[in-house]
Amino acid sequence: MTAQSVVELLTNRGLLDEGQAADILSDHKTTGKDPVDLLVEYGIFNNEDEFWALVAEEIGAEHYDLTTFEPGRDTLELIPAGMARLCGALPIQLGPDGLYVALTDPLNPQLLEDLRFGLGKSIVPVVARKEQIQALIDKHYGSGTQSIEDIFGQLGINSKPGDRASVEAEANSAPIVRFVDLVLEQAIKEKASDIHFEPFEHEFKIRYRVDGSLYEMAPPPVHLAMSVISRIKVMSNMNIAERRVPQDGRIMTVVDGRPVDMRVSTLPTQYGESVVLRVLDRSSVNLTLSALGMPPYLYDYIQDTIHKPNGIFIVTGPTGAGKTTTLYAALKEINTIDAKLLTAEDPVEYDIEGIMQVPINEAVGLTFGKALRSFLRQDPDRIMVGEMRDVETAQIAIQASLTGHLVLSTLHTNDAAGAVTRLIDMGVEPFLVAATLEGILAQRLLRTICKECVTPYTPSPIVLNQLGLSQSDIGDKKFFTGAGCGACGTSGYKGRKGIYELLDINDPLRELITQKAPTLVLRQKAIELGMHTLREDGLRNIYDGVTTIEEVLKYT
Repeated sequence: MTAQSVVELLTNRGLLDEGQAADILSDHKTTGKDPVDLLVEYGIFNNEDEFWALVAEEIGAEHYDLTTFEPGRDTLELIPAGMARLCGALPIQLGPDGLYVALTDPLNPQLLEDLRFGLGKSIVPVVARKEQIQALIDKHYGSGTQSIEDIFGQLGINSKPGDRASVEAEANSAPIVRFVDLVLEQAIKEKASDIHFEPFEHEFKIRYRVDGSLYEMAPPPVHLAMSVISRIKVMSNMNIAERRVPQDGRIMTVVDGRPVDMRVSTLPTQYGESVVLRVLDRSSVNLTLSALGMPPYLYDYIQDTIHKPNGIFIVTGPTGAGKTTTLYAALKEINTIDAKLLTAEDPVEYDIEGIMQVPINEAVGLTFGKALRSFLRQDPDRIMVGEMRDVETAQIAIQASLTGHLVLSTLHTNDAAGAVTRLIDMGVEPFLVAATLEGILAQRLLRTICKECVTPYTPSPIVLNQLGLSQSDIGDKKFFTGAGCGACGTSGYKGRKGIYELLDINDPLRELITQKAPTLVLRQKAIELGMHTLREDGLRNIYDGVTTIEEVLKYT
């Protein structure tokens, strides 16, 4: 159930005023808490059962307690597994009025229509706690997804290719809508960062990127590509008739009671439009620096740096290295009532309460440089620039730093020392770089070994040699890998963790920067002064049993 539908129900019944409704929606948006839990917290209901009893009264259904309920085998067979999972429907009993079904979302009338249509039976809804229903569905039908072909068959999709017009007409049909919802829901449950819809001549691929690696779903019939892609374009407010040029959009949805934003990009290809959805998980906005798993010395350094009155702090690394998450966590630490914070982002990925965020729009001339110039007239204390792309942006950021502002930004370079050279190559004067830079943090995200199937093993001398280690270097240290299990989808990895390289700009380095010293010289001097490289931090994580040798070799 969406928070909006719950709030509307209670407002219509006079149980919530407008202020309470707005507070609950705001809390749900920022914390991701279940709206029913929030209602109990706010004291609107004494417990969950009171809320579900009200829902039952609203839709004219019975309220059940399923604590000890166990459906019989004959009853379970009345709804196919794929449909039960897809609709969140649990059969209770077959009565003279029809099939009694408990729904995880009883306020959604479309689900009843889908079940009537798919089963050819009268459906009588009953109301129970959502977690009780879901637990019984998972127990008796399994929590995985059936093949997409089965789901389409159960929902009555025509599996024969039709003409272009009829395929487009399916885009808003209930089965296509439910299918797209299922794909998005499954991807988010798997903690995917991106979802790819890729039409080819003879197949239509759907792939998820989980922990940096792509995994393929069972593919739907190729002729449904246009309907599915049209549905995504409708959800993201794009022009569905325009297929010749790339488009960008955004989807805001709710999965398992928590809000999820998705950035959508289409690209015309030879066999239709390729669509990629970037999943922007709001839970990462709630991350603090302490939750990022940084070594203590690094955490303390960043805390000191972001509380300085002026200077520039840069986070560097390739796309998908977690730079934005680190900067958001830093912003959260300094987002206090006595500080004015401004950000320029392309695009704004997450809304953060209390921070003025400006989306860059180069099509209308709002560039990073132009936004930054305006920022300085807005009396800010701290500024975040999404990326230093050109000399204009870099120079204004340096001017902002010299006039008493702290500037946080990102760059795409391979290591921390490379960021200095990049700024000078852009055309920034070396003495200005030396005067304003406080520190540079290079980072990567490595997959972590699945805790369920972690296994010790002995690496071969060849692999150790690639790491630059000999048998004498490792001594009695143990190495681990993931054997692969159901919990991690047989990959051996689950979750990701950052590795870091911090370049603290001190006086000896400032002197080298002013002399235009090359990257290698800067890097060597920083190592002499105690900098831990990405490779060294990777080795620390290998020895701690957090990740594998292969992951460290891949990213450092």
